[in-house]
Formats: sequence, C-alpha cells, structure tokens
Amino acid sequence: MRILLIGGTGTISSAITRQLAAGTDELWLLNRGNHKSETPNNVKQVIADISNESDVLSQLGDMQFDAVCEFIGFLPSQVERDIRLFKGRTRQYVYISSASAYNKPAASHIITEGTTLANPYWEYSRNKIACEEQLLREYRENGFPITIVRPSHTYLLGDKSVSVVFDCTKLKRAVPGFQATTRFDEGVRRCISYLLAHPELQMEDTEFDVWCDRIIAAQEKAKELV
Repeated sequence: MRILLIGGTGTISSAITRQLAAGTDELWLLNRGNHKSETPNNVKQVIADISNESDVLSQLGDMQFDAVCEFIGFLPSQVERDIRLFKGRTRQYVYISSASAYNKPAASHIITEGTTLANPYWEYSRNKIACEEQLLREYRENGFPITIVRPSHTYLLGDKSVSVVFDCTKLKRAVPGFQATTRFDEGVRRCISYLLAHPELQMEDTEFDVWCDRIIAAQEKAKELV
C-alpha cells in the first residue's frame, strides 16, 4: 500500500512511522522536514507547510494513496483543508482524534462506540469533536472515506481525568491476532525510565500538578472519615 502520514515525527506518529518503515508498504511523510535526520532512510517525504495548499498540490502531483493519516489536525479549518487536498486522492482518510473527547464527566467507566462526545473543560477536546463532526458530515453528504481513531493512553500522554475500560470488539475484529503483552506496571516503568533518560522531555506541567494535589488532598480527607 501507499500510505501518507501528515506529520509522522510526533509522539504518536513517530512510532507508527518506524513500524510501517520496517514493513513492505510505501510510506510517505508530509511535514516541514524539521526532523528529517530522524526519519528512516526508506521513507519518502513531501517537505512542505500543509497550510500552503498550492505548494502541497504541486508536490503531490497526481499521486494517489491507499490511506492518508492526519496526526496534526486540531481545528475544523484544518480538516476542511485536508478534504480539499485529498478528496478523490485517497481510499481512506484516517483522522487521529482523542479519547479526551468522550463525555465528561463520564456517565460510565465503559467506553463503547455509542459513548457520547462532550468535554466542557478542555477547548482542545471540543475542537477535536468539531473536527469529527465535520468529517462525518463530509462522509454522509459526499462519501468522503473516513476512519476516526481516538488514542487514549499513549507515550507521555493520556486522558488524565478519568480511568475507563474500552470496548475493543471492533479492534479485535479488524486485527484478530492482536493482544496486549505489556502489563501496566511494566509500561509505567518503561515510561519513567525513558523520561529519566531524556532531560529535554522533563517539562513541568503546573496544571497537572495542581490536579494531583487536589486528588491527594481528597484521598487524605477520605481516610479521616474511615
């Protein structure tokens, strides 16, 4: 297959780039080329600012793709741009959304295909929801082929507001042989080891620190009531 990743060098997409590069697919990245030296040698690149549509179209020429995956689309206007660029050019457009889009506060700890989307607490999540709605309209009205993926706990990131259980029925149908082989405690150890080995990633998150302090204080108060 010929696959185009918009981005391809970020927290989530870089791992996908490496995995696809190790296979037999023809992989392309579309980005500004700031991390070109870190890209596997067999990966082809379109070096461009995707907001410059005329430049992107000029470089793509008449290329067709089996899949175009959008990792850096955060606003509806960016999704609308992608539709203009890739309508009739790809068999599937994969939009990387976020599990933070799921309903907050959570009505249930079980997340299924029917779980509603609403997050009044984070503009990032509301924008992701708006992007999804734009893509669904384009699918319903014009047949634009979309797949929406909502990552949850990923390297260095995660939906910090609530712990949930995901219904993976559809994933198991699509990839019958998939199974998680890393236990949670081992995954935590690997993440911490990675962070300790990379000082450039050790950035203070004051908002998260305040949230953690609130949780700790609530737990301590709850112990007094037992």
